Amino acid sequence: VAQGRLAMARSEDDIGHVDDAAAAVDRTLELIDDLLTLAKQGSRPEAFKAVDLSALADQCWANVATGDATLVVDSDRHVLGHPSRLKQLLANLFRNAIDHGGTDVTVVVGDIEPMYTTTQTDSDLPTGFYIEDDGPGIPAAERERVFEVGYTTHDDGTGFGLNIVKGVADAHGWNVAASKSADGGARFEITGVESGD
Repeated sequence: VAQGRLAMARSEDDIGHVDDAAAAVDRTLELIDDLLTLAKQGSRPEAFKAVDLSALADQCWANVATGDATLVVDSDRHVLGHPSRLKQLLANLFRNAIDHGGTDVTVVVGDIEPMYTTTQTDSDLPTGFYIEDDGPGIPAAERERVFEVGYTTHDDGTGFGLNIVKGVADAHGWNVAASKSADGGARFEITGVESGD
């Protein structure tokens, strides 16, 4: 696309085609970046460390184009993980919420605490964290497919974002699942997470 638009700009002496060429180059760089990230995610990180989930969420939020969206962090948890990969997981989920929920969406990061019952032992109860929003949500029939490579419902989507999230979770030995938030939006639960406290 970029080459074609540049050729048209030259032959028609119309600088307007340069903007379209630049957009195509930007899109190409985005795809390359996603593919490189995807290639790295499958291997297990060599070293885990305690990561302050709240501080990392704030840092990731500051690095994502969020518009008028709001971040609410309701966690005081430290998780055992690889900081840069965990940053990629959070950033991709934040981008996903904004891409699908709009620039005024509210995104919440919180802890998943076990609900104690008389029939389960502590080791049976899932712990971890969630990222949810108040956007339109994901239809139940598509909640498994969103993690597939190339799956997207957004016109500008690459189809790699949530697959990278799954790759990061898998490399840590975690589970990730999509569901519905209390406000009807998307909710992503990451479980099997060891505490770094």
